[in-house]
Amino acid sequence: MTHFNPYNVIVRPILTERSTTLKEKQNQYIFEVRPDATKPDIRHAVEDIFKVKIISVRTMNVMGKFRRLGKSMGKRPDWKKAIVTLQKGQKIDLVEQA
Repeated sequence: MTHFNPYNVIVRPILTERSTTLKEKQNQYIFEVRPDATKPDIRHAVEDIFKVKIISVRTMNVMGKFRRLGKSMGKRPDWKKAIVTLQKGQKIDLVEQA
């Protein structure tokens, strides 16, 4: 990416049962990121936004599913997922306490 803005790299955090288990057991967090984002981009974006130290970044491209609505077929868009492992003692508070 040419002009680096950390808020443009990360689309949203993924909050599922699996991501909660990874967070508790292995200190890993899952994010949806832009399809053209690289591992160094993701590392710098998470470190800048959440002020944490990262051990590793793993990425995967998720293919969109085919869906039908009556006779017509459609396809959900492809997207990219990043699994970020933090150093021991670090954590990200994704749900703000009200």
